[in-house]
Amino acid sequence: MTVPTTFLPQRLRAFLCSPAGGACALLLASVLGFGLANSPWAGAYGAVAQWPLRLAVLGAPGPHTLTAWVSDGLMALFFLSIILEIRQEISDGHLSSPPKVALPLIGALGGMVVPALVYVFITRGAADAAQGWAIPIATDAAFTLPIILLLGTRVAPAARVWLMALAVFDDLLGIAVIAIFYSSAPCWPALGCACMVLAGLVAARRGRVVNPCVYGLGGVLLWGLCVRAGVQPTLAGVAIGACLPAPLARPALNAVVTWGVLPLFGFLNVGVSLAGAHMGMLLAPVPLGVLLGLVVGKPVGVFGASVLAARLGLASLPEATSLHMLFGLSLLCGIGFTISLFIASLAFTDPALVGAAKLGIVAGSLVAALSGWLWLRFGDKP
Repeated sequence: MTVPTTFLPQRLRAFLCSPAGGACALLLASVLGFGLANSPWAGAYGAVAQWPLRLAVLGAPGPHTLTAWVSDGLMALFFLSIILEIRQEISDGHLSSPPKVALPLIGALGGMVVPALVYVFITRGAADAAQGWAIPIATDAAFTLPIILLLGTRVAPAARVWLMALAVFDDLLGIAVIAIFYSSAPCWPALGCACMVLAGLVAARRGRVVNPCVYGLGGVLLWGLCVRAGVQPTLAGVAIGACLPAPLARPALNAVVTWGVLPLFGFLNVGVSLAGAHMGMLLAPVPLGVLLGLVVGKPVGVFGASVLAARLGLASLPEATSLHMLFGLSLLCGIGFTISLFIASLAFTDPALVGAAKLGIVAGSLVAALSGWLWLRFGDKP
């Protein structure tokens, strides 16, 4: 699948086929969703976003709305594409040595610990806020990617790979936090079956099976078993990306993700209503803790841990990446949207606290995106 550009002007055709074209599609869809959610048509938008799609998955209730199906279902394709790109970089690219792989992992760990500490410090004394400590720990790869693509040559290729690897590690660690601190006990038989399917896919790859139907059916089954087990189902995309043979990594997947999955995801997920919200509400403990966790804790944790690891010789900085560029990318790590919103819904039972946390997430993510873009756009060139 490719974008049909045969009859378009050459410049427009080149733009649509470039990474920046897909980034603009995601950003425009996100702005449209946010605008509709805060417009006179908010009711119609909400009805579409929350359109009920209650389907059983292997005997368990699956995602129950259109938004949930996109976030927990189609986004598995996004993580699949990211893992395939990272695998290529590990094979013969910017992550081809252990110190280069260690850097995004260490940065992700720092980017989880420091925001959580910032939140706990800001909300100390507010007993009802304690459960939200994990809300600002996440980095949303779906929204950091288009921003660095729009920046073009101001972000070195190795730095872009570092940020994507960090975001994937961040998501995996975030999912682990959800499983340990915010979930009930998993369905162990389903989890065991998922492990068996995964082992079968690994065996198929080692046996040099290249039939895409094998991995497609295995991926769908693995996704269903993750839902049945109570595990974040987008992990299936990560697992399939690790198992898929290199010859099956086709450009068609990138086209589907870039022009279908990500714009739909942005349109449905960024539509957070700010009705009744005002700036004074950000000074309450929960939204302020989330805001500062994302805007201050994330860049301090990611940048500090990465530089410390490099100075101690535990990892090496990406090629052609200055500390100025690294800090700008660390600012973008404060864009925590999907996983943060999900954790907020799990952490609090009081709708008022959930709404306050969402306000902090939206404000913090917007500040992080704008500050990171300005830092990299108008700072020194690579």
